Amino acid sequence: MTDKTLLEKLDWRYATKKMDPTQSVPQDKIDAIIEAIRMAPTSSGTQPFELIVVTNPDIRAQIRSAANDQAQITDGSHVLIFAAWDNYTDARIDEVANLNVQKRGESPLIDQYYGNLKALYVPRAAETNYAHAARQAYIALGVGLVAAAEQEVDSTPMEGFDPAAVDKILGLSERGLRSVVLMPLGYRDPSGDWLLPMPKVRKSRETMITFVD
Repeated sequence: MTDKTLLEKLDWRYATKKMDPTQSVPQDKIDAIIEAIRMAPTSSGTQPFELIVVTNPDIRAQIRSAANDQAQITDGSHVLIFAAWDNYTDARIDEVANLNVQKRGESPLIDQYYGNLKALYVPRAAETNYAHAARQAYIALGVGLVAAAEQEVDSTPMEGFDPAAVDKILGLSERGLRSVVLMPLGYRDPSGDWLLPMPKVRKSRETMITFVD
């Protein structure tokens, strides 16, 4: 399948329901997926989330229990947890601004831009800021799903879990993070996945796309 185009690989991918527990995703493919997620765009370049990569079988079993017993979490070889900042703070935005200075040099524009960002974000309610950060994590999730398809690795985006339980399992609250979405990675089990034989269902271009000339 390596000679397929990206669109053909996106047609190949689906939300895998049964993964083969005997197969593990090679580290070079995991690294490529992680790097794509790290490179994903986010609002104002803040990257207001962290990625937790779990391979430990006991931890994955605990996460599975908090995720409606979805087997992909333990049958796959890795599970990625996208964990958003629980709030925007002066310190967190200053860290982003300082990274910009390190890479781009001192600039009044950088100081002004991130100063304005602090004035806008920091006074808002924490839940408003978390919701904004979570949306940025979803952008990265989309990039991660595409990257997994490009690497010919199966993946399943998951919202069906207890975030508070996952936060406790991983100690996220102490780090100012809240779990947003899960992404198990592995290889499909053709003999056990009811969804695999079914054709992909997507709306037509005519139904979904509007061109405004």
